[in-house]
Amino acid sequence: MIPKAKELKLISIYLYICDLYDSELKYLCHRFSNNNEPEFTDQEVITIYLYVMQVEQRLKIKQIHSFANDYLRSWFPLIFLISSSVYLLNWLILKIFIKEIKPIEINEN
Repeated sequence: MIPKAKELKLISIYLYICDLYDSELKYLCHRFSNNNEPEFTDQEVITIYLYVMQVEQRLKIKQIHSFANDYLRSWFPLIFLISSSVYLLNWLILKIFIKEIKPIEINEN
């Protein structure tokens, strides 16, 4: 079980990701899997990874999976953290932040 303040943070991250997914991400991503209708959503996967990395400061994949399994299973009962979710997350994050990167101007003088 996580403290109340962290529960509120988890909820706010989830709501933010849902808004972002509905407005932009759903147009940028495609599930590359033979299971294109899993029991968990992209929003749930992204929320778990961002929450554990930002709030709990666990940055290694094994730590993220372990924390999520121990403390977030009741919040996301249908999610199964599998390696394809990791690839999906990496791809989605790249798509989100690539827009924020501006090309470097090169002076040839």
